[in-house]
Amino acid sequence: LQGIFVLGLPYALLHSGYSGLLLIVLAAALCCYTGKILIACLYEENEDGQLIRVRDTYEDIANACCKKLSPSLGGIVVNVTQVVELIMTCILYLVVSGNLLSHSFPYVPVTEKTWSVIAFVTLLPCIFIRTLKIVSKLSQLCSLVHFVIIFLVITYCLTQMHQWSWAKFRLSLEFENFLVSVGVIIFSYTSQIFLPTLEGNMKNPGEFRCMLNWTHFFACILKTTFALTAFLTWGEKTKEVITDNLPSFLETLVNLCLLTKALLSYPLPFFAATEIVYSCIFNDNHSNYRSPLLALTVRGSFLFLTLLMAMFTPHFALLMGLSGSVTGAAMTFLLPSLFHLKLKWKKLSFLQKCADISVFILGFLCSLAGIVCSIKGLLEVFG
Repeated sequence: LQGIFVLGLPYALLHSGYSGLLLIVLAAALCCYTGKILIACLYEENEDGQLIRVRDTYEDIANACCKKLSPSLGGIVVNVTQVVELIMTCILYLVVSGNLLSHSFPYVPVTEKTWSVIAFVTLLPCIFIRTLKIVSKLSQLCSLVHFVIIFLVITYCLTQMHQWSWAKFRLSLEFENFLVSVGVIIFSYTSQIFLPTLEGNMKNPGEFRCMLNWTHFFACILKTTFALTAFLTWGEKTKEVITDNLPSFLETLVNLCLLTKALLSYPLPFFAATEIVYSCIFNDNHSNYRSPLLALTVRGSFLFLTLLMAMFTPHFALLMGLSGSVTGAAMTFLLPSLFHLKLKWKKLSFLQKCADISVFILGFLCSLAGIVCSIKGLLEVFG
């Protein structure tokens, strides 16, 4: 919920004005809703009317929806979509790490790609991660680092309160820039890929909905506070990544914190991607599934794949935007609403059906707009 995208929220407000504040709240509500309906698809009522968890993964939900067409078609589509998004996320962390190291130590005669390799070396222990417990501990550290970053930026902004002015907010909007803002705001909340596994590993899954409500509520409060204070501080001078606006001494400190956050964030999508590949390759044959040599081979292959793509993929940011517009919107809005309608149609009220259809349409429009903007950017670069 609190990813690297948060650093772009003040810039999103620059292009979206007052509507951006509303979008931050709306995006939290929509992502919380799609998370709930996705988890609802894991359950079915038994003869006594009790909810029983009959599915374990996003793949199981997709297969249940597409079983009349093909027993495994839905699962294949979902797995490919998930793996693409997770790999792109891992690559993004490597690219960001190289960029942050390059900006933190500008006087060291090392290229940004070489810095990415140095960051990659620190991630080699990821091939030995076997359980979600280790990943969760790293994610906790990541959250702590994130709060330190937010605290440092907000504290500095509060020292500049004397120059705040609500007149800095725009009333008129440029459509294309507004679409970029929508993408940044919405995808700063996405977490649907991890929710089935998270809910399945909770000591009390019955508290999942409550947990989702509170986490999205606090995320919304934190994002709004962060974006608002930063934008009011710099106004029209707000840069794409807000750390570029900070004084040099504070920028270096925050960049090093961001580097730590990026490296601690890497294991979660990496672990999720390898787990999906395990289940696909070995077809849940647990004698092979937990073979140490095969496990190390799969993890090692994934690790080096992310490095190679980070090193040699041209215009990665634009490609990330294109793939994110497809996979991110699909996993966050399109598929949860579609699956919920398919599996629960007879039990849904009219308002629930309208809500799911509205979310699907909104997700489709966001995806289409993101694809158009990304393709336009790629054409401009290669043209």
